[in-house]
Amino acid sequence: MEEEAEKLKELQNEVEKQMNMSPPPGNAGPVIMSLEEKMEADARSIYVGNVDYGATAEELEAHFHGCGSVNRVTILCDKYTGHPKGFAYIEFSDKESVRTSLALDESLFRGRQIKVIPKRTNRPGISTTDRGFPRTRYRGRGSGYSSSRARFYSGFSSRPPRGRAYRSDP
Repeated sequence: MEEEAEKLKELQNEVEKQMNMSPPPGNAGPVIMSLEEKMEADARSIYVGNVDYGATAEELEAHFHGCGSVNRVTILCDKYTGHPKGFAYIEFSDKESVRTSLALDESLFRGRQIKVIPKRTNRPGISTTDRGFPRTRYRGRGSGYSSSRARFYSGFSSRPPRGRAYRSDP
């Protein structure tokens, strides 16, 4: 038993040494890109909207194969359910393919009319949902403390209380 345990430890040490010496095969870890690299990759990419939920990356690649060499097809999915969101990004090898692929805007893919536009680069700190006014937690119907919530804090109300009132007859 002790001999087998020693052999297993030796094998495990050899495997760990090989893992540390050679880089992991393929795309094993997250790729961290600089903003310039992202912008360059986005310049070679397109957004495809109204994609059928049952579509595969291979089908999208085949649809856009005539535009140029496709590097990557990304179909975005909901993180909770895992179901596709209905749009995708396609990255080409060169920028000329993006211009060629724009001709496929409003073409039919799996019976649906797809939308093809160049991909935009997300810039950190710039929000598309910022509408220019501060968000507040409560949005009353009235202005200030004259709303219906004010009577709970002021201690009195300008309206009579709701419900039945108790009246005693003298």
